[in-house]
Amino acid sequence: MAEYNQRHSKATTILALIPAYNEAERITAVITGTRALLPVLVVDDGSTDDTAAISSALGAEVLRQLPNQGKGAALLAGFRYALEMGYQAVVTLDADGQHDPQEIPLFIHAFEEGADLVIGMRDFKKMPFPRNISNTIGTWLFSWALGQYCPDNQSGYRLHSRRMIETSLQSAETNFEFEVEIITRCVEQGYLLRWVPIKTIYAGEKSHIKPLRHIRHFFRLVRGTRHRLQQLKKQP
Repeated sequence: MAEYNQRHSKATTILALIPAYNEAERITAVITGTRALLPVLVVDDGSTDDTAAISSALGAEVLRQLPNQGKGAALLAGFRYALEMGYQAVVTLDADGQHDPQEIPLFIHAFEEGADLVIGMRDFKKMPFPRNISNTIGTWLFSWALGQYCPDNQSGYRLHSRRMIETSLQSAETNFEFEVEIITRCVEQGYLLRWVPIKTIYAGEKSHIKPLRHIRHFFRLVRGTRHRLQQLKKQP
């Protein structure tokens, strides 16, 4: 995979977007590995540590979002930047080391084959408890709402085509729910959704998700997705 670098005709039009919140201890390896393949934009979502300074020193472009506004808002800021700069696709990956940058070519390959949204699919059996249980239940519920199997709706390792980015900008979600809602929009638009298997990496990273809030909003999205797609089916 290493030979798939910025000299590749497609890769030069793709931006890597890393939303980050207080990830000074982990972001170095993520940026270093990613910059070997793609240009990098870090959106610092109101960090109080040295995330922004470290990212800039490593050669990444940095946007600072103050105060902290949530992962969805950080992704939206990065998407707007990508459109303004003329990129044709954006790869998103987390700043905490859960996503291996060496797997980026898997996403680019699917994009070259016509996919608009490519999502990294993790192995829930390799996740720590209770994340494995919550992700499994979430998969069942969201697949039901979507009307098709959705093996991993929570994965933040993704590639978005330019037109997928453009429709995503219409979302009102500003937190982790944004990534779930993007899948709904992809299916609504009839865009090609693809999945690629990725490594399941956990090393004691602290989750920024607030469980009760996340569950409440996830169920809201499940209901909303079911309603939206049922209404779409009724259209002539």
